Amino acid sequence: MTAAYIGLGSNLGDRRANLVAAVEALDWGDTRITARSGLYETDPVGGPQGQPDFLNQVIAVQTALDARALFERCQAVEAALGREREAGVRWGPRTIDVDLLLHGETVVRDADLELPHPRMHERAFVLVPLEEIAPGLIVPRRGPVRALLASLGETAGVRRVA
Repeated sequence: MTAAYIGLGSNLGDRRANLVAAVEALDWGDTRITARSGLYETDPVGGPQGQPDFLNQVIAVQTALDARALFERCQAVEAALGREREAGVRWGPRTIDVDLLLHGETVVRDADLELPHPRMHERAFVLVPLEEIAPGLIVPRRGPVRALLASLGETAGVRRVA
């Protein structure tokens, strides 16, 4: 079994219900949830102006799936929960976003999958909940989560709500 970390986000519809549904959909068979962060309301980063705030969470799992298979499960959960990708719009509003952040020590650089997640070290909305559930975690090729979070400095746009 491999420890993996998944970031969840939603800013359309019932955000909390979307996160709950994603967690439930990921927690079956050869993948089990081992920890979940609190819920954090966060300002949108990038994307179109005026979109609603996100509700974010990070979960830890133990999985028998390899990185590619777990990534594909994350994408299938997005599709099942109504995620639509608008052509030409990056970081736009969405019902659910399920990002594979880390899969053990795996490093991947494919066209559709990069591990560790290529921007996680720049995003307080990922690092704050990740640090909550895995404070001693070391991100391959990046360093300790606590140090990455400290290097950001500003986390005011990440507010714990539950």
